[in-house]
Amino acid sequence: MGSAELVLREATVYDMEGKEAGKVQLPKFFSMPVRFDLIRRAFLAIFTSKLQPKGTDPLAGLRTTAESLGVGHGIARVARIKGGLRAARVPQAVKGRRAHPPKVEKIIKERINKKEKTLALASALAATASRELVQRRGHIVPEKQLPIIVTDDFERISKASELRTVLKNLGLWADVERAAERVRIRAGKGKMRGRRYKKPRSLLIVVADAKNLTKAAGNMPGVDVVSAQKLTVSHLAPGGVPGRLTVYTVGALKVLEERLNSVMVV
Repeated sequence: MGSAELVLREATVYDMEGKEAGKVQLPKFFSMPVRFDLIRRAFLAIFTSKLQPKGTDPLAGLRTTAESLGVGHGIARVARIKGGLRAARVPQAVKGRRAHPPKVEKIIKERINKKEKTLALASALAATASRELVQRRGHIVPEKQLPIIVTDDFERISKASELRTVLKNLGLWADVERAAERVRIRAGKGKMRGRRYKKPRSLLIVVADAKNLTKAAGNMPGVDVVSAQKLTVSHLAPGGVPGRLTVYTVGALKVLEERLNSVMVV
């Protein structure tokens, strides 16, 4: 698909009461094909970049004076603790070294080209305009045209009560309630290691300035607020699965268009 084939379309802009406040022409990246492979690669590149390399002590299991007795004794030639016949050092011995321990030098970070990463971001943005992909992720989608765009007055909201009222007017509060009902305690030992609860992802709010809304949406389960300048694939496609229910402000679209004006459609 070439850039000449892109179909630029208009989208409805909603006000704080959920009513139509005008029209805006969507940026060209909303008409791009959704590249699931690129989105997955970009997500893994971001995810693995946050992992901390880990490995064992190189001398673990080897701090012993045990030595092999050699041949001719009718026993295996593994290192033995002096004064006895108990084996040491080898992996099959008690307190011995591990056979193939994790090593710090192992490459655990997935790399991706800058152009591919930018193209993946544009593709993930296009997925938010697909009702089929958004519903496939499990979101409760309102009967409105996607993507959902609101006026810049939305960015001035600083209280949770105001934000809740506006989301109800836009028909988005049902998805927040869905996420709240699905919050559950994690299975396994992770619940004792600082990650006790599993919370579904709900609404993503993309704005030009996230200072006020971040505070307002702080306690809403699954709701994330991010500035358009810092938006990444991990926000738009949690787990590498595109199609998150997303709200954009008019100002955020302008910032995104400036960021992605050099994207070439492949």
